[in-house]
Amino acid sequence: MNQPRHCPAVLIAAPASGQGKTTVTAALARLHRNQGRKVRVFKCGPDFLDPMILERASGAPVYQLDMWMVGEQESRRLLWEAAGEADLILIEGVMGLFDGTPSSADLARHFGVPVLGVIDGTAMAQTFGALALGLARYQTDLPFAGVLANRVGTLRHAQLLEGSLTEGLRWYGALSRETGIELPSRHLGLVQASELNDLDLRLDAAAASLAGSCDVALPPAVEFAAPEMITAEPLLAGVRIAVARDEAFAFTYGASLDLLRAMGAQLSFFSPIRDTGLPESDSLYLPGGYPELHHVTLSQNTPMLNAIRAHHSAGKPLLAECGGMLYLLDSLTDVEGTRAELVGLLAGEAVMQKRLAALALQAVELPEGLLRGHTYHHSLTSTELEPIARGVSPNGGRGAEAVYREGRMTASYVHFYFPSNPSAIAALFAPDREAAFAGKPAPTLDHLNPVGAGLPAKRP
Repeated sequence: MNQPRHCPAVLIAAPASGQGKTTVTAALARLHRNQGRKVRVFKCGPDFLDPMILERASGAPVYQLDMWMVGEQESRRLLWEAAGEADLILIEGVMGLFDGTPSSADLARHFGVPVLGVIDGTAMAQTFGALALGLARYQTDLPFAGVLANRVGTLRHAQLLEGSLTEGLRWYGALSRETGIELPSRHLGLVQASELNDLDLRLDAAAASLAGSCDVALPPAVEFAAPEMITAEPLLAGVRIAVARDEAFAFTYGASLDLLRAMGAQLSFFSPIRDTGLPESDSLYLPGGYPELHHVTLSQNTPMLNAIRAHHSAGKPLLAECGGMLYLLDSLTDVEGTRAELVGLLAGEAVMQKRLAALALQAVELPEGLLRGHTYHHSLTSTELEPIARGVSPNGGRGAEAVYREGRMTASYVHFYFPSNPSAIAALFAPDREAAFAGKPAPTLDHLNPVGAGLPAKRP
């Protein structure tokens, strides 16, 4: 039987979104990495962009932790495995510390990971101490490590913030608000790591700024209990899956790709922007991303458009998520009104909006089984196609994304988390769907609560 493992760990959280959690987490990861430590970073909840930055900062893959989408047992396994190789585990929270159910605080409490509170110190002095005390004492059973000030101006400013702390709260230091440190954003969040030519300079600058104001000693070790180990079945043995990956299609979960490989699939990556044909493949995966920033270029790559049409005409499996689905539509129009004709396998068109159109966790019951995931997009799609299923938000909020199917093509705004139902994913990608799915029980919507977490399945 596997034994518990111990590793220093903190969960970086804040009073609200926009406080700079990713910048601080990345700075901490780069600081300890530069000191020769092996750092593993995790991200709470659904997110594709923050992990790209955190991977560059830490030099190691970044995976999601979430009591609903990922589940308690899988989150436990990921932490336990990381504790066996790392000198430090950092977990970036989501939204505000107590926002949502389950929240970042719920995850920290469940796994016994102390919280490092990040507070934006802009235009603030002694009130910093009041916010810090509220984070630390609002829930008396929450393990709390201390606080770190972000976007601090002068040394005197940092001293005022540190001096405001009461009741023995630990000061973890301050991060400057220098423009060379802050990470740029666009409509879906941070700019992709691959697009920031000076990212390593920014990360090193942030690490150096932090090192000048904080104690770089490791936090206390946390005990991570051994998980129940489940071996993936070879449901996709020998299946060749082509995966789109470039500036327009980069929103993939490492855990999802790991699962495909663990089930025996052979993955080949290609660029819909630059390549003129698909790799030799049995199935095709078009994940989300930023096709709206490259839709004109995508529309001009006629050989690739034809290759995807031929793949579908041959009756081969195709899964398209969010941006991948937009690529399959007749056309996509950006916020400036520029329209581009695309693959045309789904009858309809999408128009980008200046405001957020949807944000929600989603559970979708497909013929293959129940899959969990999330939706987050700024476009609206019009189509006369009838969906085969609609998502259900576990918190009862808005968001009931449609799933469309034409032959072996499945398309939706939903980003699926593949490990939530391996057999259903295998059935979606396997050339012989029936053989892959034979005899596998399909979960239903009765199983929305996180297994073993003891928490209601809600998150805003």
